[in-house]
Amino acid sequence: MSLRPLHDRVIVKRSENETRTQSGIVIPDNAAEKPDQGEVVAVGPGRRNEAGERIAPDLRVGDRVLFGKYAGQAVKIGGEELLVLREEDVVAVVER
Repeated sequence: MSLRPLHDRVIVKRSENETRTQSGIVIPDNAAEKPDQGEVVAVGPGRRNEAGERIAPDLRVGDRVLFGKYAGQAVKIGGEELLVLREEDVVAVVER
């Protein structure tokens, strides 16, 4: 099954949780916070302006992005948890 986002929505796969701190302390699953970054796996065609013209999104598939902790809607597809966000909920693109 695949998802095709509509309008200015993007589908993001969250990054893996950190299981250790930099000093080597192991963080249990129930104490770990949800990561606030991930990889874009699908991008909608863009929103429309008042004249009906489509505004292309700035994001592309494969971009690593930062987003708010409580942004978007979590969905589970094929055992994989994904996040559906509006493009405006994405705070930044992580450059490599």
